[in-house]
Amino acid sequence: MGSLAGESLPARPRAVQRLKGRGRFSQYLSLDRNVVAVSTAVLLIACGEELWKRFVPKYLERLGAPVQAIGLYGTAHDALDGLYQYPGGWLADRYGRRVALMLLISVATVGYAIYWSAPTWAFVFLGLVFIMAWSSMASPTLFAVVGDALPKGQRVLGFTVQAILKRVPIIVAPTVGGLFIAAAGVKAGVQLGLVITVALALVTLVIVSRVRLPLPGHDAPVNIVGVWRSVPSPLRRLLVSDIFVRTCEGMVDVFLVIYATNIVGVTAPQYGVLVAAEMLTATVIYIPAATIADRIGRKPFVIATFLCFSMFPVAVALASGFTSLVIAFIIGGLREIGEPARKALIVDLAESHVRARTIGLYYLVRSLAITPAAAIGGVLWNLSPQTPFVTAGIIGVVGTIVFAATVEERYAV
Repeated sequence: MGSLAGESLPARPRAVQRLKGRGRFSQYLSLDRNVVAVSTAVLLIACGEELWKRFVPKYLERLGAPVQAIGLYGTAHDALDGLYQYPGGWLADRYGRRVALMLLISVATVGYAIYWSAPTWAFVFLGLVFIMAWSSMASPTLFAVVGDALPKGQRVLGFTVQAILKRVPIIVAPTVGGLFIAAAGVKAGVQLGLVITVALALVTLVIVSRVRLPLPGHDAPVNIVGVWRSVPSPLRRLLVSDIFVRTCEGMVDVFLVIYATNIVGVTAPQYGVLVAAEMLTATVIYIPAATIADRIGRKPFVIATFLCFSMFPVAVALASGFTSLVIAFIIGGLREIGEPARKALIVDLAESHVRARTIGLYYLVRSLAITPAAAIGGVLWNLSPQTPFVTAGIIGVVGTIVFAATVEERYAV
């Protein structure tokens, strides 16, 4: 008996050390249970949406939409992205993170069904009204979960884990979606991706039901004016620069697949490879960038991100073939080098008791400000396909300069 007891003693410290090691690893990667749940939700929805999301402009084209309508789709996307943000934040602060996520996933699933059954391109606009409930209205909730569950020093890494899980499927899914289209045509290929997305959304509902976070305090301002007054000036200056940079993105984003396939001449599967190259680049840089940002500060990484946003459309406009487009999309992947740092900066500067609403208001203002961008891009496209891309690059540089000159380093550490 004594011998057995003596043999078991060394095993217990080793087991404890293994558990402690796992705890340290989880802490390093900011693997709070709630963060894991919402990050897994992001992963699953991305696995489905990225099968068809990049090809929606081609889907619209197949359903008979003119180029002006495709530009209007981008504008409608940006408008809804803005209009949904604050209501999404209010919903999360009022009813809790779990209820908000489950409701918004359910609404988005209705949108996937409308996309699948759309007889004409106008129905895609109707489906967009529902689909944006996840990609936009749920965004403040996803931000708030990271802010609620993690201390300030772990938030960049927390957003990084979330971002990686969102983008890993993008490395594969657009290529698979492109193969669906190559095999079955644009309409049937996109519809197959939508069926898979609905199935994954149902699984996601089970995952987010495990989120457990207390409701924020009730002493918060109850209206949007009160929330705006609580926004500190550094966050407002970040918002101004962000508007310029996202105008740069919004002016050309909806036209990327059309430019690549119709102007440069790549195939749908090749376009999927381009997106994969972009996301692989982003995934590789996430962890080292986040680790360094938490040590030296966030401002250099946000500047780097804004510069890459500016360079990407110009690189696409200069591309003459598949190889040069690969280089351009690698630059596009580098846009993510400071995105977790930017998100963490927003969460850090927001008052905790109105966190979700502040984030929602931030994105409401940003998205409404950039709403005309895609429509303007469509007008500039009529001058020449390269014009909106070059113009976007210039606007992005302006935004980078605004951020570098106005947001002090002491607010970005």
